[in-house]
Amino acid sequence: MSRPTPQVEVHPDKQTLSAASGARLLRGLVDAQERRDGPVHLVLTGGSMGSAILSSMGALPDSGSIQWDRIHLWWGDERYLPAGDPDRNQTQNGAALLDSVPVPGANVHAVAGPDTSTSAEESAAAYAREVEEQAGAGFDIVLLGVGPDGHVASLFPHHPAQRTEGTDAVAVHDSPKPPPDRVSLTFECLDRTREVWFLVSGADKAKAVAEALAPGADRWDVPASGPTGEDVTLWLLDADAAGQVGDGGRY
Repeated sequence: MSRPTPQVEVHPDKQTLSAASGARLLRGLVDAQERRDGPVHLVLTGGSMGSAILSSMGALPDSGSIQWDRIHLWWGDERYLPAGDPDRNQTQNGAALLDSVPVPGANVHAVAGPDTSTSAEESAAAYAREVEEQAGAGFDIVLLGVGPDGHVASLFPHHPAQRTEGTDAVAVHDSPKPPPDRVSLTFECLDRTREVWFLVSGADKAKAVAEALAPGADRWDVPASGPTGEDVTLWLLDADAAGQVGDGGRY
């Protein structure tokens, strides 16, 4: 079954991008809660944009309209570091917003680090089980950043972790970016998502964005070309990140 053509939305700068995306995320979560009863599953991303969108959403006057007790939080990937480490995506997102909202602890699905697991493989296996048990039908919204090399989550170009099948999470070793050990959701898992949103700012990402949006892009070479939403695939860019998207891009 084919999926909708990706949509591209370009904003003049990073600040405008984060503000607009924060407002969009607020609407997306409220809409998801209004569509049905039960939990809403949101997958978060790290990096400066991942935290900026949360900060922007939290600053909105109607941010209280989110029913946090129905929101379940996940991460597309996590560095295999102890809980509370400042380099963990969870720690950064917590400082940006999550530590100050009334989301139940049981709804925060964190990847175990070396303080509570014996290996990244053990953490990945536990995370995969948790996804299957609580979000097996798929996520509502997945937020993804894109690296200058085109990676998403911790799925890097030409890295064997990309080709993991039959599970929702994988241990990643020898990451091109430090730290070398990580846990990532797999492409197979990310594909079970209603809406996939890419949040990208900066001229250093422009080549990767253009390559990911080019017709016929191969995720082995450009992982960002892989994840697509069942209902929506949305590229939210600032002008610098969109700088090389031309006639070959999909709008």
